Amino acid sequence: MGKLAKILFFITLCVFSVVALTGCGSEKSAQRQLKVYNWGDYIDPEVIKDFEKETGIKVIYDTFATNEDMYVKIKSGGSDYDVAIPSDYMIKRMINEDLLEKIDYNNVPNYKNISDKFKNLAFDAKNEYSVPYMWGTVGIIYNKTMVQEPVDSWGILWNKKYAKQILMVDSPRDSIGVTLKYLGYSLNTDKDNEIEAAKLKLIEQKPLVLAYVVDEVKDKMIAGEAAMAVVWSGDAMFMKEKNPDLEYAIPKEGTNLWFDSIVIPKGAKHKKEAEEFINYLSRPDIAQRNVEYIGYATPIPEVEKNLDPDVQADIAAYPGDQILANTEVFDDLSKNLVKYDKAWTEIKAAR
Repeated sequence: MGKLAKILFFITLCVFSVVALTGCGSEKSAQRQLKVYNWGDYIDPEVIKDFEKETGIKVIYDTFATNEDMYVKIKSGGSDYDVAIPSDYMIKRMINEDLLEKIDYNNVPNYKNISDKFKNLAFDAKNEYSVPYMWGTVGIIYNKTMVQEPVDSWGILWNKKYAKQILMVDSPRDSIGVTLKYLGYSLNTDKDNEIEAAKLKLIEQKPLVLAYVVDEVKDKMIAGEAAMAVVWSGDAMFMKEKNPDLEYAIPKEGTNLWFDSIVIPKGAKHKKEAEEFINYLSRPDIAQRNVEYIGYATPIPEVEKNLDPDVQADIAAYPGDQILANTEVFDDLSKNLVKYDKAWTEIKAAR
C-alpha cells in the first residue's frame, strides 16, 4: 500500500470510529427518563422501581415539603421537572400563570378509573391539566394516653394544659387556615381584620407549641413526643397504624378538604414519559399499592372497595358526607397571599 493510500485508509478509519462512538453516545443519551417532584413519603418506592423495570424509563426523584416550596422551584425555571404533584389551590395558581402543560388523555387511558366526583373540580374545571392522585382532610391527631378529654374543637390547641406538647404545621395556609376556622372565618378570607385575628391567636398559642413541623410530625407522634398535632389525614392513618394510642379527629368548626393531583410543568422535556407515568399511577393495582403504603384516600372507587373494611370506615381515610359538608377547599389567593405570608413571618418571629 502506497503512502497516500495509507493516509486515506487512516483517515477513513478515524471517520468511522468517530461515527461509531458518536452513535453509541447518542444511544446512551437517548435512554428514556423522567424527573419527578413529589411530597416526601408520598409514593411506594417499589412502585418507582417497578415502573422503571416495566417501561425502561429512568426516574429521577426529588421531594418537597410544601406547595410553596414546589411552586418557587418550578417558577424559577431551572428545575426541569416532568411531573409534579401539587394541591388544588396551587394547581389553579400554576394554570393561571401558564406553568402547566395540557395533558394528552389519549396517553392516559387509566383516567377512566378516576371517580367522576373528583373530576371537573374548581381548580381545573375542564380536566385539562391534572389527574387526581390522593385526597383528604386536615385534623388533629392526639395520643389517647395523654389527652383524656374530647378532641372536638380546634380550641384544644390553645389549652395551656398541653404546653410544649403541641405540634403545628410549618405552613402558613394550613396553620392560619385552621385558626381561621376556629374563629368562625373562611380559610380563604382576604379580609385584613380576620387574617390579623388569626395571626394574633397563633402568636398567643406559640408558647404552647413544641415545634412547627412537616414530615417530622410522624416520627414525633409515633414516638409519643407530643400530645397532639395538626396533620393531614393520610399521615394520621400511617401514624395510627404504627401507634395504637393515636386517634384522629376533625373539629366541629370545620376543616380543609384537599386534593393532590399529578401535573406536567410547562416545557417538560419528557412529556410522553410523564403521561406514561401518570397512566401507571392511575392503574388500580398500582394505586392500591400506593394507598396501602402511604395511607391517603384514593380517588379510584375500585381501589377503595378493595381496602380493609376498617380503613373504609375510618373518618381519617374516608369521612362521611356529613363531615365533608362542613369542609372548605383552599382557593388560589393570588395577590392576597402576601397577607398570609406576612402574617406567618410575624408569627414565626414572635417570642
